[in-house]
Amino acid sequence: MRVRVCFHDRCFDGACSAAVFTRFYRERVNANAEFLYTGMTHKASQPFEDGLFDGDENAIVDFKYSSSPQLTWWFDHHQSAFLKPEDAEHFRHDHSGKKFYDPTYKSCTKLLATVAAQKFGFDAKPLAELIHWADIIDGAQFASPEEAVGLAEPAMRLALVIEAAPESNLVPKLIPELTTRTLAEMVELPLVKQHLGPLLERHRRSMDIMRERADARSGVIYFDVSDLDLEGYNKFVPYFLYPDALYSVGVSASPTRAKISVGTNPWKAAPDEVNLASLCEQHGGGGHARVAAISLGPGDLVKARHVAKEIAAILRKVSEANASARRPTL
Repeated sequence: MRVRVCFHDRCFDGACSAAVFTRFYRERVNANAEFLYTGMTHKASQPFEDGLFDGDENAIVDFKYSSSPQLTWWFDHHQSAFLKPEDAEHFRHDHSGKKFYDPTYKSCTKLLATVAAQKFGFDAKPLAELIHWADIIDGAQFASPEEAVGLAEPAMRLALVIEAAPESNLVPKLIPELTTRTLAEMVELPLVKQHLGPLLERHRRSMDIMRERADARSGVIYFDVSDLDLEGYNKFVPYFLYPDALYSVGVSASPTRAKISVGTNPWKAAPDEVNLASLCEQHGGGGHARVAAISLGPGDLVKARHVAKEIAAILRKVSEANASARRPTL
């Protein structure tokens, strides 16, 4: 039995979701299954290539839905889970009992563990540490910006390697290890340690770079690091540098895409009427209400900068209005 697991690549929650699914499937469905992993990246074009679902069973975790008849398992928690309305309709009519969607969850890992326990009798307790940290990291549930950027915990260091290591096929090698090892053990693995030192230094340099390049005005931080190797930067650095800001809009680039990242300061109350996923969906992106992104082609950097500045302008108006509403009247 071959099981193809497609997961959100270069994402701590994506890797943890794949690990939880693997252990669940092995313990509750088929102990002899062979697992094959494919990292999925949000991009301007169709993410599901022909021949992708080549397993006897095929799963997607922490990534968009596919209406392919070859897809047998699906777990996701993003608002922008469906590429088109027909996909959402297809999901609503699915009666397999193996496809689950709940955007109220902070992480797909927590959603998957909960569903597997409640519906399939899976014992998720041995993975409690993994589930806990996936929920904190993906849900931005840190006590302070200092904790988020300090990278003191093994989970934060492992997340740095998963999200920013230059080795293209690293995460599929880590997923099987995540099913049985503690996070402290994970960061001691040679395939993690070889990347950790250089990435920690890169993280320290990125803070100086963002401080130099950030345009922090009217509650919004705008920065462009598309000329540097910084696509996997720590998304909490802008709020560490500018704790009074409400939103951040960043432009980065890699050989495969130009990316616009839009986020809300987790330590600030944001107006409920602003939904960043909906805002990014207007440009082909998506995500969650408080954090979202847009992926364009690698040759679309000029467009990416234009769209990012447009979004920053919109959010500055919102932030200014929000600040004005909070001022006491004399």
